[in-house]
Amino acid sequence: MARTVIEKNIAFDDVRNLFYVTMDYGKDSAGKRIKITKTFEKKKAAQIALKTFQADKTKGTLVFPSILSVKDFCIYWLDDIKSLNCEETTLYGYRNIINRHIIPNIGDYKLQELNTCMINKYFKSRHEEGLSNNTIRKHYDLLKDILKYAVNEDKILKNPLDKIEPVKTQRNEMCFYSINQLKELFSKVENDRMEIVVKLAGILGLRREEIAGLKWDNVDFEKKIITISQARTQAGKKTIKKRTKNRTSNRMLHAPDEIINLLHSIKSGQDKQKILLGDAYIDEGYIMAWENGEAYRPNYLSDLFKKIIDDNKFPPLRLHDLRHTFASIANELGTNLYDISKALGHSQVGTTSQIYTHVFDKTHKKAISKIADAVTSKDGIS
Repeated sequence: MARTVIEKNIAFDDVRNLFYVTMDYGKDSAGKRIKITKTFEKKKAAQIALKTFQADKTKGTLVFPSILSVKDFCIYWLDDIKSLNCEETTLYGYRNIINRHIIPNIGDYKLQELNTCMINKYFKSRHEEGLSNNTIRKHYDLLKDILKYAVNEDKILKNPLDKIEPVKTQRNEMCFYSINQLKELFSKVENDRMEIVVKLAGILGLRREEIAGLKWDNVDFEKKIITISQARTQAGKKTIKKRTKNRTSNRMLHAPDEIINLLHSIKSGQDKQKILLGDAYIDEGYIMAWENGEAYRPNYLSDLFKKIIDDNKFPPLRLHDLRHTFASIANELGTNLYDISKALGHSQVGTTSQIYTHVFDKTHKKAISKIADAVTSKDGIS
């Protein structure tokens, strides 16, 4: 078998009847010269391919051929990029998707081989496995960010996700209680260790992680003010202390007498335990704590709340839904949107409006009905 050079970087194999094009990418970061060879049946096609390659090389739009796998780049992205500027709870979510879904399904593909067809099949298989559209959208956003970094680092030329429409998400139905239902719930938790949790969420609109992160230093008994400045949440079994969700989540809230009196009672009980246990008491300063002072796991608060709902056969409600209940009742009682937003610690009023649009719409319906009744009444209005 003989190959004959017919022009620079193009040779013809008269046995296989193919034209061979050598594409010289130059030297990589390690100083190694990278060359690949492609075959073509027609001389013209070979010449066009070489000319296109040389033009792209001149423009700097080429990427070096690489055997780097999707798995290896995902691990690099997670450990060396995102770990520097991402909260541990977020990293935990990313790691779950990457390790449980992306790597087992498309991790062995070469990064440079990944295309829209492969990714669409990946999304389809996730759907067939039973994942919701909302969950698949998380996979879409994660993959798009990973591949964006691959483009930025010249590992791939284009992001295949740019050509794939994101999965349409569905807003989860928001649950909340009426005023009477909330009162009934309050009566069931009276003198229970969860009473303060339920009332902090239902009366002040606190998030679970904010309640779990509350310390006695955050309570001004004299001024009746609770300062929200830190949170405790979980990433798997690990409990994480962190700042509140955003800058505006740091807030000072008025605490009504019912909350203050309840906190006084809890504080008194903890002070007695400190004396009783002495050095064995774990004084971390948290309000939600066991008899030995050790703080409750945030997930445990949700478990206890679910048990209360189930045992009393209340309509289904998550602990976080008490925050929605707070917003709904505040709106129903005529509280303006700005004040609701500030109490909830949202960064913008628009965020509150967007989250609770369908909840607030029910109040709008009542207002419209009242106006319609008034203007259509034969008796008129005075």
